[in-house]
Amino acid sequence: MEMGNQFIGSIGALEHSIAHAELTAELSYDIIFNLGYPRREAELAAIAGYLHDIGNLIHRYRHGTWGAIMAFEILSEMGMEPDEVTTIMGAIANHEEHAGGFSVSNVSAAVILADKSDVNQSRVRKVDTTAFTDRDRVNYAAKDSSLFINAMDRLIVMNLTIDTDVCSVMDYFEIFLTKMMMCKRAAEHLGCRFDLIINGLQLL
Repeated sequence: MEMGNQFIGSIGALEHSIAHAELTAELSYDIIFNLGYPRREAELAAIAGYLHDIGNLIHRYRHGTWGAIMAFEILSEMGMEPDEVTTIMGAIANHEEHAGGFSVSNVSAAVILADKSDVNQSRVRKVDTTAFTDRDRVNYAAKDSSLFINAMDRLIVMNLTIDTDVCSVMDYFEIFLTKMMMCKRAAEHLGCRFDLIINGLQLL
């Protein structure tokens, strides 16, 4: 996982370290468990969340597909039940925008929400701001991000604080629109409404 993070670092991609994997795993578990789904399903979400970026070891693009194949080999060798392996594979393969970002299961939906909510300036590796891509810029603008799950009201809220000197709220929304729509569909798959709040302004 760390080697994959080093590989994509050489092309200037955002940090995808073990810290990101651990946070995604923790949030994925919390989403499933707090919404009242079985504990084992929450555990599968945590495993999928932890492994979701291992495909970066092979290539940044379509890393979800590569990661699903790698997870199949790893988890099958460990003796995991085939239906659980396929659930994790589906979540890994479908978490990225290039694959459509489809929520093919509860576990898949949780991983999408957890992964896309980890937005922070600390994940930007480039030092030269003139070399920033749009994705670099919106991440660099993010000072704080959190995901709140309200099981009673079936509500999932992503709350972001951004530096508007770096990126305006509307620019952020426009650049990350695909990701936010993935989150909206993921929340709906889990029977929830998705709210996006940036600097106190509700955009979804």
